[in-house]
Amino acid sequence: MLNKEEQKTLMSIGETLYLKRTISLIDDFIKENDYNEKAYLLVFDELYRIINEAKSYVDEYLKERKAKGEIKDEKQALKSIAGNSFSQALIYIFLKNKEIENIRDDIFITNKVSKIPSFKEILLINVDGQTQKPDCDIVIYSLNHDNSLKKCMILSLKTSLRERAGQTYKWKLLMEIARSDGHIKEKYNIVYNPIKIPLVAFATVNFYNEINNPQHKGMFKFFDKSFIAKNIETDFIDKMSTLPKFVNENL
Repeated sequence: MLNKEEQKTLMSIGETLYLKRTISLIDDFIKENDYNEKAYLLVFDELYRIINEAKSYVDEYLKERKAKGEIKDEKQALKSIAGNSFSQALIYIFLKNKEIENIRDDIFITNKVSKIPSFKEILLINVDGQTQKPDCDIVIYSLNHDNSLKKCMILSLKTSLRERAGQTYKWKLLMEIARSDGHIKEKYNIVYNPIKIPLVAFATVNFYNEINNPQHKGMFKFFDKSFIAKNIETDFIDKMSTLPKFVNENL
């Protein structure tokens, strides 16, 4: 059962103009599979195909906006929409799974970290008086009965591994150093005393087929979990459809 805020989020995503085709394709996949419980999971793995199929709709949407003088650079706007589409579609599918109880009631998802109890203390690492924070696109978290934070997972999303892909795993390494007793921590005056230790995960749609690059494959090993929103089989990154099972077992 979704709460009022989650229901509002679902409705808001569904009404976002540039997402109309994306959400329609998600709903169509679930409908074509007779609203089967498994279909709600498998649609996670269809995001690569769905976002690509929705591109022609997005192109027309951007052309209309440019004609009205609302935007100047279609290419830059398309790049922004691609990232937002991945994030919003992922939240939408996650909430749909929670709605049918594929995900526990006490687990939540958000791209607004300010809503998460005590998250500032978990998020920030102090390095010689200056704060460092992760590339944090989505946070999935659980709450105790008193609404205090129980556990959480930071999820960094990338449509491509070409840009900024290493930022999250570098923050993960910094977090590991900050929790150690090594001399590096002392050398750089690193302070990090979170009340909860977050899991750090990574997800990509792999638009440019980069995951088999040896450097990128090595990067995935630094995360607590890595996901791909594409219907392919690999031995070093998990399908996005495994996300609900992972959060149910670990949060």
